[in-house]
Amino acid sequence: MEILQSVLSLIITLGILVTIHEYGHYWVARRCGVKVLRFSVGFGKPIFSWHDKNGTEFAVASIPLGGYVKMLDEREGEVSPDEFHLAFNRQSISKRIAIVAAGPIANFLFAIFAYWLMFILGFTVVAPVIGSVDDQSVAANAGILPHQEIIAVDGSATNSWQSVNIGLLNRLGDTGEVALSLKNVGDDSPSTVTIAINEWLADQEMPNPVGAMGIHPFRPQIPPLIGVVSEGGSASAAGFRPGDRVIAINGNTVDDWMDFVAVVRASAGEALMVELLRETSIINVDLTPQTKTIAEGQVIGYIGAGVQQPKWPDDMMREVHYGPVDAFGAALGKTWEDTIMTLSSIKKMIEGLISVKNLSGPITIARIANSTIQSGLETFLSFLALLSVSLGVLNLLPIPVLDGGHLLYYFVELIRGKPLSENTQLIGLKIGITLVVMLMFVAFYNDLLRL
Repeated sequence: MEILQSVLSLIITLGILVTIHEYGHYWVARRCGVKVLRFSVGFGKPIFSWHDKNGTEFAVASIPLGGYVKMLDEREGEVSPDEFHLAFNRQSISKRIAIVAAGPIANFLFAIFAYWLMFILGFTVVAPVIGSVDDQSVAANAGILPHQEIIAVDGSATNSWQSVNIGLLNRLGDTGEVALSLKNVGDDSPSTVTIAINEWLADQEMPNPVGAMGIHPFRPQIPPLIGVVSEGGSASAAGFRPGDRVIAINGNTVDDWMDFVAVVRASAGEALMVELLRETSIINVDLTPQTKTIAEGQVIGYIGAGVQQPKWPDDMMREVHYGPVDAFGAALGKTWEDTIMTLSSIKKMIEGLISVKNLSGPITIARIANSTIQSGLETFLSFLALLSVSLGVLNLLPIPVLDGGHLLYYFVELIRGKPLSENTQLIGLKIGITLVVMLMFVAFYNDLLRL
């Protein structure tokens, strides 16, 4: 079921972003007087299609990993003389640039809209308050203490752990210093500490910058209360019910949910005597955790039960909400930050300062898309916006076969006064295809390793 949900999430996510991107090309092409033959979401054989009054075929194809807009063009087929003025290749250089650039621009505009809508609707975040600091860690050596709140990273304000992580991720592979601004809870007097970094986390796949500093976010104590019981699991077979509180296991008192989880994980296939408090009654049940094999062949126990989520203290929550005008400014700023972060990551990856293991393909996108959809509209909008920015930036890279490669050819034509030779363009196209295929292979290989 989870695999099916992930596939559907991938189709929804890519369907939205590809449609936006290709519609940018289509809309500007029509305004420039170019005849559009086909607007396809997906590659391969169309699942279904229809034609509009202008003769454009709109299709949804069977391979949902991209899309294209096919325009009338003498380089791709015979064009009757009476339609020469409708062909893409017959348009002025400025019109061709506008049509090609419109796809990535549409992605950036969509990201601004998604963030604007997210800020208009409003959402709640958990304040980035430190729960504990590892002894002898870089954070401890810098004087960072538990119960302090991180209010800025390198001067950029942070109101959640997500914004702290993004601020730190911007420094991956860097050498120098990271500045953290902190304040004690209930005290508005901030202080700033600096932490020295040297090619920071350059070789790590899926880096955890907060954890790497020895910082652990504050979490409220999680009592061992059962919130959900899955059908077919060990907990259901043993008679667990939502609302039960775990009192003891094999006579040992349990006060915290993570203590309960630790025992279950370490007891795969072993019989446990669990003492439960159900309303006002004490109940003893026999529980045998099922066996699951995870990374590197490690075997753990699981029972098919989830925790009843604890309530966060009110002073730890931050409400984020803007009016229409302020939301637009915030959306512009967030889109710009995402753009700079994406460009910086690409640059560092080329320089070898960030591992190529961080490249992700469709499998990872599917899993994250499924997770964000389940987390709520705000999380999904944020993911869509970030992915849209990434799509826009990647398409503008000066690699033949991408929009940026076509733009490169057109700007060279603008400077030279004539286009590059067909042979030169063909060589560039072969190089571009090779680079894109290699990147896709690495991304897909990384996906498989993460599974």
